[in-house]
Amino acid sequence: MKLFHTILMTAAYLFTSLAFANPANTLEQKNQNIEKSINKAMNTFQVPGVAVAIIKDNKVVMSKGFGLAEYGTNNRVNGDTLFGIASNTKAMTAALLANLVDQGKLTWQTKVIDIIPEFQMPNAYVTREFTLLDLLSHNSGLGLGAGDLMIWPGTTLTNKDIIKGLKHLPEVSSFRSEFAYDNLMYVIAGEIIAKVTGKTWQENIKETIFKPLGMKNTKAKFSLISKNNKNVARAHVPLDGKLNVVGGNFLEQFSSAGSVASSVNDMSLWLKAQLNEGGYGDNKKIFSERQSHNMWQMRTILPVSSTATKNDKTHFSGYGLGWFLNDYHGVKLVHHSGGILGMVSKVVLVPEENLAMVILTNQQSGYAFNAIYHQILNQYLDLPEKDWVDFYATMSEQRNSTEKNRLAAAATNLDKNSRHSLPLKAYAQTYQDNWYGDIAINYANNALSMQFGHTPALHGVLEHYQHNTFIVRWDDRTLEADAFVNFNLNPDGSINEVTMQAVSRATDFSFDFHDLKLKPKQ
Repeated sequence: MKLFHTILMTAAYLFTSLAFANPANTLEQKNQNIEKSINKAMNTFQVPGVAVAIIKDNKVVMSKGFGLAEYGTNNRVNGDTLFGIASNTKAMTAALLANLVDQGKLTWQTKVIDIIPEFQMPNAYVTREFTLLDLLSHNSGLGLGAGDLMIWPGTTLTNKDIIKGLKHLPEVSSFRSEFAYDNLMYVIAGEIIAKVTGKTWQENIKETIFKPLGMKNTKAKFSLISKNNKNVARAHVPLDGKLNVVGGNFLEQFSSAGSVASSVNDMSLWLKAQLNEGGYGDNKKIFSERQSHNMWQMRTILPVSSTATKNDKTHFSGYGLGWFLNDYHGVKLVHHSGGILGMVSKVVLVPEENLAMVILTNQQSGYAFNAIYHQILNQYLDLPEKDWVDFYATMSEQRNSTEKNRLAAAATNLDKNSRHSLPLKAYAQTYQDNWYGDIAINYANNALSMQFGHTPALHGVLEHYQHNTFIVRWDDRTLEADAFVNFNLNPDGSINEVTMQAVSRATDFSFDFHDLKLKPKQ
């Protein structure tokens, strides 16, 4: 999964000065400018296919596809092409809980342990006090992406295993004190919905959201897509200038945190309901106006830079329930991004302007959709003209160069004459982590390899780095997640503990190797 949340969350704060020009006057001119930006973004960031829908004053003013559903084919993207929307699923899960609150079956202050008694956080006080609001607010005290290796890449672990593993994850801050994006809490939110209703999360989302709104092609998970439906985007990862088709299940194991497959035509119906505060059809509601307000109210604060305040008139930023929130040039933005390996997306609402948009792409460039949605905001908010594609292309080059230089500098500091303390065969053992489970290091042909016990895709060869540190190079290079493997020894020379850390700072945070504490299995 390539969520790119560091890029997506900071992009809103990193703007430069604007070059003033006359804004487009007509709807046709606005959309022509937007389409030019979409095509430029696709070419600049090597994105095969994009679908975009824009809603203004309760009307769909654009809904169309650009490019290819799969590189190297003639399959064109259109308004009905299905993409994985990933974490844009979270707002739907929040809406399902809001619906249950409207029905009086839950309150936002309902304790998680009252519904799932086996729920345990690392701290007993936190366990006792954890509410539905906390599940959705990313303020648990756990770290960024904590425990994601239990669900990514595809694992054999179940939701029961996730709940069991939570208590072993490391705390990095005080409860409710800091923001740290957490997928597992939304998985548990789906379990709450299932427990209260007696139906699966998948059944609930279909009956409460998809069917009433007329989202006929949208599915709660990839495996529910008909095999006869060929209008499905494939995910792509660029490596060494070449596009690689990857994945194929749209993050199914993330369930209520990120498994929905949808199109821009269907997402337009969802966005209309959002702008109408849950309303659709003849005075029908999927959630009340009060719950709309609750979901769009800041629960956890995020920092705002002085640059953002100066250039973008951004004074606040935070997270509500399934939505990021910030002000931008005098209006409130309600937005979220989503990402899986090779596929990223963006949803943005501007309630005061009765404006909303969805951008679905089949390549993992967060820069591309950031450029597109900022171009749409420029046009529809009549902001000064700016070439957002050039802006993000420059940002991409700078970040890539910075990381490349950092890695090169680290390489020059290696002790190239160092050797590992033990014979290679001595490192080959089965190790156990309390929240993940077993990870095997195997020895064959005078080489070491690593295999995560519940994650088939995480298999790779260990390459000696220096001293008792190795680097695991994953067989699947599209994961882009090579990691240091450090062996800590006891005084007698036996292995006490193994820790891991991503080699590159660009590695997606859902590879939370740093949370593992591996002990030799007895």
